[in-house]
Amino acid sequence: MYEKFDLELLTQLVREHQFRRLREILNEMNEVDIAEFLDELEVDQEILIFRLLPKDMAAEVFAYLEDTEDQEKLIGALSDRELREVLDELYLDDTVDLIEDMPANLVDRILRNTDASTRSQINQLLNYPKDSAGSIMTTEFVYLHPDSTVEQSFARIRRVGLDKETVYTCYVTKNRVLLGVVTVKRLLLSTYETRIGDIMETNVLSVTTHEDKEDVAQIFSKYDLSALPVVDSDNRLVGIITFDDAMDVMEEEATEDFEKMAAILPSDKPYLRTGVLETWRSRIPWLMLLMLSATFTGLIITSFESALAACVILTSFIPMLSGTGGNSGSQSSVAVIRALSLGEVEFSDVLAVVWKEVRVSLLCGVCLGAANFGKMMLVDRWLMHNPDVTVTVAAVVCSTLVLTVVCAKVVGCLLPMAAEKAGIDPAVMAAPFITTIVDALSLLIYFAIATRVLGL
Repeated sequence: MYEKFDLELLTQLVREHQFRRLREILNEMNEVDIAEFLDELEVDQEILIFRLLPKDMAAEVFAYLEDTEDQEKLIGALSDRELREVLDELYLDDTVDLIEDMPANLVDRILRNTDASTRSQINQLLNYPKDSAGSIMTTEFVYLHPDSTVEQSFARIRRVGLDKETVYTCYVTKNRVLLGVVTVKRLLLSTYETRIGDIMETNVLSVTTHEDKEDVAQIFSKYDLSALPVVDSDNRLVGIITFDDAMDVMEEEATEDFEKMAAILPSDKPYLRTGVLETWRSRIPWLMLLMLSATFTGLIITSFESALAACVILTSFIPMLSGTGGNSGSQSSVAVIRALSLGEVEFSDVLAVVWKEVRVSLLCGVCLGAANFGKMMLVDRWLMHNPDVTVTVAAVVCSTLVLTVVCAKVVGCLLPMAAEKAGIDPAVMAAPFITTIVDALSLLIYFAIATRVLGL
């Protein structure tokens, strides 16, 4: 049973050069924890401790290192023999992930230290589009023949299973065509003489090599799978995707969506390891765009300057209207973006989505308007003795509030769906972008009602 490691103890052992004791502790630790420990060390210490690990454990730890710079430094420090030992223990999909993040000189060195067969498979996987199922699959899986017996299949699993990413799910193929799937549990519960074709499950979920990896992750989540076969256009089995790779995709996509929703260009580096200039580059484009688009708000206020001069009290309610509108739009956009990402709604559902949001916005708007009317009469007019806050002014503000909430929620649901239809990530149409649009709309509604009702 793995226990949470004591970082202070391990660091002390490194400082005191008690490497024998350190190796004993590391051998009992989980590979993920060891990778986390190495991330805390200086480069020279990291290389030294990495060499203490058994080669099979070293490969696992190497795959779990979060920072590609640490991986680069380790590759540079390892001899060709040591590098070859690590690569021999790495699963093929982990090797491909490693190569995708490495500079060209290190990629050449990695490929030189792999055998011809592995090199050919790596090149094949690298040719798939970056966001496709083929780019995250592994070709290391167990396949069985439908005419084999359970006894023959167990013998095959024992012979080839050690180097495969999973042996719990075996795929049944004939001439590479996927026919079915059988689990080790089913094999264990069957007699040795039973044919695989008689116990395999033929209703198999599979994906094609060019299917979007985000869709693949959703399939894992929906059907609670541990592995998913990947086939080509002729239904020939070319690889499998395991649950850990699907989890990585889910985390990556969620992080990317959060960054886009916050108007930040996505980055694949940890926060503290991202430089100041790189962080600036990821934030400034959207901030610049939003700042320039917000100038429309200023132009609207300027064009109604005479109306504001005639009724100055209107100015004090602009922040409340803009803020409430922005918050209302953000609520709708986040809900719709989530529904789109989970496949709960499509563009064909746009009328149903808009109709729902209109009804919700009317309920929200009326409640907010009524509460605000009471607040303006009780607090602004009576408690603060402000004679400019008349019933008519309160009616203008509150009616604007209702219409602003309705418009904001409609805009908040429409923009992500329009982006999805146009092939743009819906997360781009999130809070900052929608807030800017709603600010302008709320001012137009506000001044349109005020000039008519108050005769400004």
